[in-house]
Amino acid sequence: MINTFRSLAGYNYRVWAGGALVSNVGTWMQRTAQDWLVLTELTNNSATAVGIVMSLQFGPSLLLLPLTGYVADRYDRRKVLLATQCAMGLLALGLGLLTLLGVAQLWQVYLFAFLLGCVSAFDAPARQTFVSELVGEEHLTNAVALNSTSFNAARMIGPAVAGLLIASIGTGWVFVINALSYVAVLGSLAMLRVAELHWRGRAPRADGGLLAGLRYVWNRPDLKTVLFMLFLLGTFGLNFPIFISTMAVNAYHAGAGHYGVLSSAMAVGSVAGALFTASRAQPHIARLVNSSALFGLGCALAALMPSFQTFGAMLVLVGISAQTFTTSTNSVVQLSTEPAMRGRVMAILLAILMGATPLGAPAVGWVADTFGPRWALGVGAASGIASAIVGLLYRRRARAARR
Repeated sequence: MINTFRSLAGYNYRVWAGGALVSNVGTWMQRTAQDWLVLTELTNNSATAVGIVMSLQFGPSLLLLPLTGYVADRYDRRKVLLATQCAMGLLALGLGLLTLLGVAQLWQVYLFAFLLGCVSAFDAPARQTFVSELVGEEHLTNAVALNSTSFNAARMIGPAVAGLLIASIGTGWVFVINALSYVAVLGSLAMLRVAELHWRGRAPRADGGLLAGLRYVWNRPDLKTVLFMLFLLGTFGLNFPIFISTMAVNAYHAGAGHYGVLSSAMAVGSVAGALFTASRAQPHIARLVNSSALFGLGCALAALMPSFQTFGAMLVLVGISAQTFTTSTNSVVQLSTEPAMRGRVMAILLAILMGATPLGAPAVGWVADTFGPRWALGVGAASGIASAIVGLLYRRRARAARR
């Protein structure tokens, strides 16, 4: 158990983790409220509209890829995070005020989602690579996994609290509470002992920016395989706002409180998956193959569940497999990438993880609207199996090359 939480022994990581947990709870509260606002208040249960919001929120990671990784490698990541976290808090406050005033419209939610996506595109690679400055290389795998644990512990708390708040005081206040939660992470960044950060200096200007990162990945068959597996799962499988909201509303005719409970149920599995990864040694592609195959199986079983309760139970399995896959992917890529290239390679990874959503979310939403939410989960199941096949083919080629 002590080994699982070893990164918390360091002051800087401990302070960062505390602030991030509070902010992450607010983030998951807002995601839940935003999906509910679009699905039930601004549209007539349109999964396609939820998919469009997801596309606008995650699409900028792909559009801004030439800049985001370069910024993470060239500039002080702590200062970048101070700027992005402040901007994200102001956007949450703006959307909350519009909703509280009763003037929020669908196009405004689209606009705020896009602006949040633009800021997040710069925030995510800086935040992910900042972990290596907090703990150093020897604890990086553990720290990455604990970050995911914190994110998904918040995922257990946030949606359930949001569901209760939506039912009692409305969606607008949820956005405002999320805006206030950013004070915690901004405070933690201000409290860090800057002299104790493991800063490795800026990447040289001659490194070539994004093109250098793409060339680096292209010449690494292992990284190409891992990122392609992530593309398949991220595009068609990690569309949980669509899966859970449409199953809650259309399949089980549940309200906001039940929707929050379902989101929290999957988060229970996500926390378990993150803690499992934190307790293990350096991950490898075999773990990615196993977890993506388990994800496919979990989605298929979830699609067949006859009741709200059994569907929630299957979401725990889906959460375990999805989090084990994404956390292990993050660790594999960071640990196998040179420090000077890490920001750009992580930007590519995050662009795939979040930028693939604009490609898949509207399509998955259309499947849910046209054929039903159970068929949309079937698309997710197929993505997990396809990802596992890609990993198995790579392992077969790697074994043959060693003979």
